[in-house]
Amino acid sequence: MAPQETTSAAELLARTRDGVLFYGLTPPRATTTAEQADAVAEAALARLRSVQVDALIVYDVDAEADRSSTPRPFPFMPMMDPAVFLDRHLAGWTGPVVVYRAVSKYTGEELSDWLSETSRDRVLTVLVGAASRHQVVRTSLSEAYRRYAALSRPPRMGGVVIAERHANAGTEHQRMLRKQDAGCEFFVSQVCYDLDNTRTLLSDYAYGCRDQGLEPRPVVLTLAPCGSVKTLEFMSWLGIELPGWLRTEIARSGDPLTVSYEQCVVNAQVLIAFCRRLGLPFGINVESLTNRKVEIDASIALAREIRSQLD
Repeated sequence: MAPQETTSAAELLARTRDGVLFYGLTPPRATTTAEQADAVAEAALARLRSVQVDALIVYDVDAEADRSSTPRPFPFMPMMDPAVFLDRHLAGWTGPVVVYRAVSKYTGEELSDWLSETSRDRVLTVLVGAASRHQVVRTSLSEAYRRYAALSRPPRMGGVVIAERHANAGTEHQRMLRKQDAGCEFFVSQVCYDLDNTRTLLSDYAYGCRDQGLEPRPVVLTLAPCGSVKTLEFMSWLGIELPGWLRTEIARSGDPLTVSYEQCVVNAQVLIAFCRRLGLPFGINVESLTNRKVEIDASIALAREIRSQLD
């Protein structure tokens, strides 16, 4: 089950020159018992045994009630702390893990304590700010970065990157450079369906680094199959944009999962080739946006397909 030739966070980031494969997991609900959480973790790792993934990503789910004026398509359920899920239930995975921290949920002291106590050798983290400026927060992203900078050996830190923000404002690559200056050693994208928006962002970031004499940090590009109109609505609520033709095709198809899966395969091929042409270190992250079995199974098949592309 352990990833080939990858035993540390530093080695994982070094291998992004050739492209690495991540798989994203959401922890079980907060009400899950320890025995149930063990079973959830074992089921996830059992599915991944057919795929040679290089690292896991474990998300930190927040309610994000201020994200959109439209109701959340799937009701929010509080989830187990991703760090707790990793430490207590994912013992079967020995490779690198990226643990998300939705910083608005935690006090500054809680964040500092976790960052101080976490193994830098194996665990990386992505610090995520509030979804909206109107959200009430316990710790802001800028405060989390300040606390991170004050620590002697915190885990390697990454940041979130969103192509849709770049399409709207044209400044996401500048935000990436500021995060890089604040200590980010890699970036993880929101789910990518619009190739033009994603390639424009990657190009602007790569050439922005070149113009400033900086080494670009690895960018991990996320892909996820969409198996229903309900999942399509959830993607819209999350701010994931699809080209109009693809949205129509998924919504009108009698087999939306196959339509989206085939597009994800195409997107992976295009983005892998584009990153290599740019000389941009990269990874591909695969996840399922829901807990529906058909979408989880499709995500595993997609990860297996992308593994063959990377190799």
